[in-house]
Amino acid sequence: MMNPMIRRLSSWMERHLPMVMTVALLTGAAGGAGCGRKESDQPPVATPTVTLDHEKVPAGSALEITYKFVVASNAIFDGDYRVFAQVKDSDGERIWDDDHDPPTPTTQWKPGQTIQYTRMIFVPVFPYIGAATLEIGFHSTGGNDQKRLRLTGEHVGQRAYRVAHMELQPQTENLYSVYKDGWNTAEASQQNGLIEWQWTKKEATLAFKNLKKDMLLYLDVDSPGSPFDAQQVQVAMGGAVVDDFRLTPKGRLLRKIKLPAARLGSDDMTELHVIVDKTFVPAQVTPGTSRDTRVLGVRVFHAYVDGR
Repeated sequence: MMNPMIRRLSSWMERHLPMVMTVALLTGAAGGAGCGRKESDQPPVATPTVTLDHEKVPAGSALEITYKFVVASNAIFDGDYRVFAQVKDSDGERIWDDDHDPPTPTTQWKPGQTIQYTRMIFVPVFPYIGAATLEIGFHSTGGNDQKRLRLTGEHVGQRAYRVAHMELQPQTENLYSVYKDGWNTAEASQQNGLIEWQWTKKEATLAFKNLKKDMLLYLDVDSPGSPFDAQQVQVAMGGAVVDDFRLTPKGRLLRKIKLPAARLGSDDMTELHVIVDKTFVPAQVTPGTSRDTRVLGVRVFHAYVDGR
């Protein structure tokens, strides 16, 4: 036989459960409406668009990304915000970031103004091939709680906005190139194995497939530990200097160098030379501290030849 107390509780639930559920639903709807009003109280501060210089993106290639923000007419920035930019695969998993501070701090942005700038990155080498998207947004830089701003666009959650599509391709889709004479052994960062470089000697040679048309060289270099105030670096090919620049020990430069078709020659493979006016030996610069007896010119992170 059912316990009388349980029988009375069961009878009460039968009579009042529909009313309890209705109240819960109404309370939830009211809470949702409240959240909606809170969101609408924070108007979008800008409309973002992004343009890629190419949508087929081989791993390791150079990619120019143009960011454009049309500032809303009623926009107010309560601080300097950082742009977060995330490339994600078809499953929504993050592949790499291009987070950065805009060249003009957001506190200097004016209502109705258009902010536009271009960044050049080298696509990380990841074991993913296929469709990918770029999502961007703004987050605050102060405090433990990162505030995100509302934008106008395709919202994908957490105030991130999808702005571009691309196709990630294998590294083999890049133009064939070979580091020939004058290079020291390749090295990688202990903190991040994706960051690699090679030091040149006095003169280093890069050979690459000759497309017999105007091409571009993206040269990403620095020279940490150099005892010189500066080094002069030349890029030469076909018997002529195609670029000449000054590099200081604390500076890192990314040079975009035109390679004229007239200097490429008629062979299927052609060469260019990176020439440094001064070299150094770390063991001689800091005796007792370094045992590195290599002859070093400049450190090259990327020497990417683009024929598109």
